[in-house]
Amino acid sequence: MLFDAEFWVAVAFVVFCGIAWKMGLFDQIIGGLDKRGARVRKELDEARRLREEAEAVLADYKRRRSEAEREAAEIVANARAEAEAAAAEGHARLNEFVARRTKAAETKIAQAEAQAAAEVRAAAAEAAVRVSETILREKVSGDAAQDLVRRSLGEVRTRLRA
Repeated sequence: MLFDAEFWVAVAFVVFCGIAWKMGLFDQIIGGLDKRGARVRKELDEARRLREEAEAVLADYKRRRSEAEREAAEIVANARAEAEAAAAEGHARLNEFVARRTKAAETKIAQAEAQAAAEVRAAAAEAAVRVSETILREKVSGDAAQDLVRRSLGEVRTRLRA
């Protein structure tokens, strides 16, 4: 057992631990481990803080996106309403234009009818005057007859043209 390799390794280990303890190596190892633990804890805290910040940024992004989608929906709805209003206004203007043009055409037709009726009356009056003149000349003679024809024809013309 004294010449066994495991025994001497154990003795060397105990001697090494004793020297390390006397020189304060264990305190340095524990201090280093504590520093490393603190550094790891600090990195974990930083990672947690960064994660919370990323979650806050993501939540803000989602909120802004939903607001933008809602705003876009409102813009689309307003555009549709404006387009419908413009279409209705255009339709109303077109109907008004057609109504004005129809009324103008009816007015022109009525004027043309009135003018045609006046022309027919005038032509009938002229024809009646000529026929009356011809008949009176054949049946009545002399100066008195000429005077009667002129007065009668003048009255017929004024009455038929009125």
